[in-house]
Amino acid sequence: MQIVQLIRIFNESFTLAFQQLLANKLRTLLSLLGIVIGIWCVIMVLSAVNSLEYSIRKSFQKLGNNTIYVSTMPWGEDPRENFWKYQRRPEASYTDYLSIKKNCKSADIVSFNVFIGNLATESKTGSASGVLYIGVTEDYKDMFGLNFQYGRYFTANEFYRGTNEVVIGYEVYTKLFREGEDPCGKSIKAKGQKLTIVGVLKKEGKDLINPINFDNVSIIPYNTARKYVNTTNSEFNRGRTSISVKARPEVQVEQLQDDLVGVLRASRKLKPREENNFALNTLSILSNLLGSVFGVINMAGIFIGGFAIFVGMFSVANIMFVSVKERTNIIGIKKALGAKKHVILIEFLVESIVLCLIGGLVGLLFVYLASLALTALFQFDIFLSYQNIMIGISLAAISGVLSGIIPALRAANMEPVEAMRSK
Repeated sequence: MQIVQLIRIFNESFTLAFQQLLANKLRTLLSLLGIVIGIWCVIMVLSAVNSLEYSIRKSFQKLGNNTIYVSTMPWGEDPRENFWKYQRRPEASYTDYLSIKKNCKSADIVSFNVFIGNLATESKTGSASGVLYIGVTEDYKDMFGLNFQYGRYFTANEFYRGTNEVVIGYEVYTKLFREGEDPCGKSIKAKGQKLTIVGVLKKEGKDLINPINFDNVSIIPYNTARKYVNTTNSEFNRGRTSISVKARPEVQVEQLQDDLVGVLRASRKLKPREENNFALNTLSILSNLLGSVFGVINMAGIFIGGFAIFVGMFSVANIMFVSVKERTNIIGIKKALGAKKHVILIEFLVESIVLCLIGGLVGLLFVYLASLALTALFQFDIFLSYQNIMIGISLAAISGVLSGIIPALRAANMEPVEAMRSK
């Protein structure tokens, strides 16, 4: 019986809320404007930040969750703090790579690469500027999961001999050759060196952040890279290097990190009291940094939107006080006929919640439209998730409870006789 009564009260309150909206359109819409703007601000910021975070984390997946990168400086530290200290550190070397490959038992895949730089590249039918050339070892393909549109990866013999073969990215391919043309076996030229194409990588598309944009790369064997840059520790024409180490499936990243410290210290002949002259970086460092940044942005959006919602709550409370005053006689009659306090309380409280939910849904609609517009304008996918929709609806419902509780209590506590006498 109580459930049936609650359903009836809800239906009546829902109807009264819409009557209030239709009878006083301008007043109600102006009052709900704060709720609409507040929900729009909060959910728009949350949606933008969530979309941004998703895109960045998706981009960083190329780095691998169980992979450690050996470099000169840690990713989680401000480079300005100890810039010269890290500048004096030796780059990751091919000797380090061989030592890890031989002695680190917890490593599954080890890859060494040298960044040659951005070079102008030309073919018989086209040219491309700013192509990133990378010299790599055999396991680079498996480390980064390279897929091919045409051709293949290098053979062991090509790696060993340092032949003039190259794998190019899809964007480089479109600039140098006609679409649909198989370029394998054809030649390109960069920095005076003639290279024969053996493969073309599949198109990856644009991510917000690309650790390595494989659409705009030319990959050559490590021994071939020696024709372009100095691969020793000499400062003259030295290329930037990096070692990537992926843990075995059954090995934790922490264990791999401990093993790498021991192997690298031995490889570099560091004394027991000497500090490490290398940094071991993992994706978790970037994730923690991103979490902190996005947390601050979310808080700023919630604060701005919360202020707008707070103003909107006062507007809705004002509507409810007016509604209570206009229906004082009806409240008195209902109470005289036996309506309990909680019935009157629920009636006005539901009306307040319904009004705020209408404002919240309008705010969510504006978020959805804004997301579509921004996605089309900036070519960056901004989405409204179900989680953020539920947050918006919940905020609207809570706003309805807080803004309607005092007017509802005033209506519930009215004396029947006095209420019926009032005009």
